[in-house]
Amino acid sequence: MLYRRIGTIAAAALALTVGLSLPALAHVSINPGTAEKGGWTKLAFRVPNERDDASTTKLVVTFPTDHPLPFVSVKPVPGWKAELTEGKLPEPIVADDGDKVTESVLKITWTGGKIEPGQFQEFEVSVGPLPKDVDEIAFPTEQTYSGGDVVKWTDEPKADGTEAEHPTPTLKLVAASSEEHAGMAMPAAAPPSAQSAQSVAMMKQGAASPMSDGTARIMGVAGIIVGLVGGGIGLVGFRRRSTTA
Repeated sequence: MLYRRIGTIAAAALALTVGLSLPALAHVSINPGTAEKGGWTKLAFRVPNERDDASTTKLVVTFPTDHPLPFVSVKPVPGWKAELTEGKLPEPIVADDGDKVTESVLKITWTGGKIEPGQFQEFEVSVGPLPKDVDEIAFPTEQTYSGGDVVKWTDEPKADGTEAEHPTPTLKLVAASSEEHAGMAMPAAAPPSAQSAQSVAMMKQGAASPMSDGTARIMGVAGIIVGLVGGGIGLVGFRRRSTTA
């Protein structure tokens, strides 16, 4: 009886834990969640359907204007239509290469498809180059359901560190791997003359090695055998000529 009660309590606790974790798993998110500063990357906006009685029919992702992304391309999603909205930035931005950027992609809107209850969909984009002077980029997102409800994923992190109800999908930016190893010296390649000298030294060392010595002996024996065979053939030919004469 005691074990049965313990099992019942454990099952109830597990169900409660899973129930509490479901909302967090259902958030709109970016995958992968990190990318290298200054690089190019592919992002997938993962959109789960949180409703049991409605389907997701529209998604709008807003792109940053304080750190615009110069290049944005969209991967087609079967059944969905993607529309890129471009426009002027509130203020011109000087890119890392020194060029002045005045326009960029402001948002992407996906329509025409459906994400049914209990399903999710990923909307992929390729972006770059990423900024080098910030640690994260936020992409405020709006998710529209077939019933007309709109969920805005635009909440900022709470001051106490807990997760917001509708957190903004955010991409974390980390230092590029090449920058992390910039202080490590790479071995310099030897100049042609040094390489030639090294090759000659290796040939001399190989000639003096037991293996090379054995190979030379084998080649010598083979040469003797070839010589004997050749001599035998010549002798037979000489005898034939003598007999004929």
